[in-house]
Amino acid sequence: MKTKNKSLIFDDLQAVVLRDPATASKFQAVVFSSGFHAVCLHRMNHWLWNKGFKFVAKLSALIARFFTGVEIHPNAKIGKGFFIDHGMGVVIGETAEIGDNVTLYHDVTLGGTTVFSKDGKVMSKRHPTIGNNVIIGSGAQVLGPIKIGNNVKIGSNAVVVKDVAANLTVVGVPAHSTESKINKQKTFCAYGMDKNLSDPVDEDIKKLQIQIKHLQEELEHLKNKL
Repeated sequence: MKTKNKSLIFDDLQAVVLRDPATASKFQAVVFSSGFHAVCLHRMNHWLWNKGFKFVAKLSALIARFFTGVEIHPNAKIGKGFFIDHGMGVVIGETAEIGDNVTLYHDVTLGGTTVFSKDGKVMSKRHPTIGNNVIIGSGAQVLGPIKIGNNVKIGSNAVVVKDVAANLTVVGVPAHSTESKINKQKTFCAYGMDKNLSDPVDEDIKKLQIQIKHLQEELEHLKNKL
């Protein structure tokens, strides 16, 4: 178990160096990255939780939140290569599950919603499940027991309340896809956004504005004829 935790922490450290241009070395990551500190503490707290030391794990998580600004419930399951950039304001709930090589920016919430089964009981799974290689931009809210597919990018301040299929980019409130499938580029996309992608809702609004303008011009033309 200790060997596994060491391997996970090494992968987390690598992720900081690879994805944060402001971090020049592993030494800097260890000293300055509050996100890395939060993830390391969570690895320990998750181990304590699974061993039955739940009170100690929750107390340690509370202390970690005080020092890092990141709140991660000890029961949350997080894969390798996890990176929290800037850290402050991140909240990850109790039944959240996060895959490998996921990046979160500040103020992201993986929050829970109360879901009832058919017999009226509260479902145990209340938080989202995040796939591999997902990027979630700052201020985004991913809420409820939904599934986010692999390689998804969630734009800053988006509110996601439904499942998102793999390889999509979603933006807005509520979140919607920017297109059917994103370009499967391997380059890292900060904050989950690509400047070359257009929002289809914005495009539709622009088209409607053009149509309205044309209709107004036609009405004016008809008025002048009469």
